[in-house]
Amino acid sequence: MIFEKNRHAQKLRLLAFDLDGTLSQHKSPLEKEARDALTALSARYHLLMVGAGSCSRIFAQMEHFPIDIIGNYGMEHTVFDPETGSARIVFSDTVPCDRETQIARVEMLRQKYGFTSYAGDSVEFHASGCVTFPILGTKAKLPDKLAFDPDRSRRRAILDDVVKTFPDYNVFVGGTSSFDMSPAGYNKYEALCRYADANDYTHDEILFFGDDFGPGGNDESVFRSDIAFCPVDDYRRFPALANELL
Repeated sequence: MIFEKNRHAQKLRLLAFDLDGTLSQHKSPLEKEARDALTALSARYHLLMVGAGSCSRIFAQMEHFPIDIIGNYGMEHTVFDPETGSARIVFSDTVPCDRETQIARVEMLRQKYGFTSYAGDSVEFHASGCVTFPILGTKAKLPDKLAFDPDRSRRRAILDDVVKTFPDYNVFVGGTSSFDMSPAGYNKYEALCRYADANDYTHDEILFFGDDFGPGGNDESVFRSDIAFCPVDDYRRFPALANELL
């Protein structure tokens, strides 16, 4: 139960959410039950998305649900504009990326662990400065990606080495067969802290909902922090969890 885990529940003002696996199936729109639950929560709390993807991708996936969004681990921030029904950009940070260095690092890991066969590009670079190491390549077939590491054990076995190889990045076990990397200083906890400071929320007034809180998960930084965390083991359970706060 949420209230058993969060002794400050009566103080809550801000509810923050991961999207994929928490509110919806991966890369899928919100189901009606989740959308209705968010709408009900918004009457009592301020709601905030804190995602790994871009704000535009999150806003589109949520089919323009009226909510503020932090994207790219805190590198982007949009607020919902009720007059236009759009997501208005507050800021969008970019960090320079030395592509040659990152390619060399990925190649070293490929040689070391035998990931030398891949489809498409060996490294994916994002405009923000984030980097993805797609073990099977950027053009791998979906069935191959799904079968590669369904329980994440293969990637978690080498996570420490990948972290050491990319000391200037936060490293996450991403998607089905990748490592995602955000520039140092950008993770979900740091993003929440900056948002809280800018909007006068104390940490005991925040509750975060996430599913990816194991080793290398992109919600792990919040899970291990002083901010209350509600684990979501199945996105279909979110409406019931939300009901506890209504």
